[in-house]
Amino acid sequence: MQDSRPLLPDPARRLGAWCAVMLLFAGVVWVVIRLCAEFRTAVVPVLLALLGTALLGPLHRRLVKAGVQRSVAAGLTCVAVVAVVGGAVYIVVAALIDTGDEIVASLRDAAQGIADHFGAAGTSLDDVAANARDLLTKFGGTAASGVISGVSVVGETIAMAVLALLLVFFFLRDADKAAGTLRALAPRGTADALVAMARRAYQAVEGFMRGTTLIALIDALCITVGLLVLDVRGAVGLGALVFVGAYIPYLGAFISGALSVLVALADRGFVIALWALGVVLAVQVLEGHVLQPAIQSRTVQMHPAVVMVAITAGASVAGILGMLLAVPLTAAGFGVLHELRTRYKSGAPASDS
Repeated sequence: MQDSRPLLPDPARRLGAWCAVMLLFAGVVWVVIRLCAEFRTAVVPVLLALLGTALLGPLHRRLVKAGVQRSVAAGLTCVAVVAVVGGAVYIVVAALIDTGDEIVASLRDAAQGIADHFGAAGTSLDDVAANARDLLTKFGGTAASGVISGVSVVGETIAMAVLALLLVFFFLRDADKAAGTLRALAPRGTADALVAMARRAYQAVEGFMRGTTLIALIDALCITVGLLVLDVRGAVGLGALVFVGAYIPYLGAFISGALSVLVALADRGFVIALWALGVVLAVQVLEGHVLQPAIQSRTVQMHPAVVMVAITAGASVAGILGMLLAVPLTAAGFGVLHELRTRYKSGAPASDS
């Protein structure tokens, strides 16, 4: 008589099934990442354009409500963003150029002071500085020998920026047609779910971009004013670094705050450095307990551990650009998961209004 019992017990078969699903998912993710890396000149502008559209969408909608034609409103919005971004970049670059030498000199003085106080550790710091100089020298020689490659990278960056700006224009102009296009492309019976998930993901990214920009501006202004009151060199440049670093949650604030304290330590001494540390901590407390709950209360809330893992994964995949894109993409993913969970619990399609 043939034995009809399975070769493996039920828990083992379930574990094998889950392992197969995880391997399949990991394989699909790896293929997607490789394809994005191969077509980065097209993928990166699309992602940047989506972030820009999420940030500029409210302005465009207000212009349309005011009676401005959609194409004209999209063009005015793009002109406004070019003016604002160009002006902000000019201010940041000018501040860093004017105060960059002071910041570097202050950091060098701080490192020397730490080396003098810690004795044997000073040798290690000197070795690190020497190795850093050698590395920069080698990098400079490599860069000088690869001028053509550098020009190519600059040209590629400019081309991607222009493409992203054009995509922002088209995304803003045709935003009202996005749902209809997605419904037309969706398989039968899945249109409502896909539209709802896309809308929830876009709302998460939109809330993240608007909230992060406002929080970054407030943080930069508060820290800049505090450093100016303390008469710390390079206060404007440090404030600019705080604004840029705010787009990388937790890690960017930690690095920019640490730089501010070190510059204050080298420039004004230990007491002023403590005051600078107090300013940085006060701003971080204000951000964590007042600004984020008030400004980002309607966005997808993510645990700090998830944010840190996302930033690390983004850095390993695409460097600084990956760190900047990791959190909004993760927010979009959480938005989709939230929509799926809502539909699964209710047992009926959620409202698309």
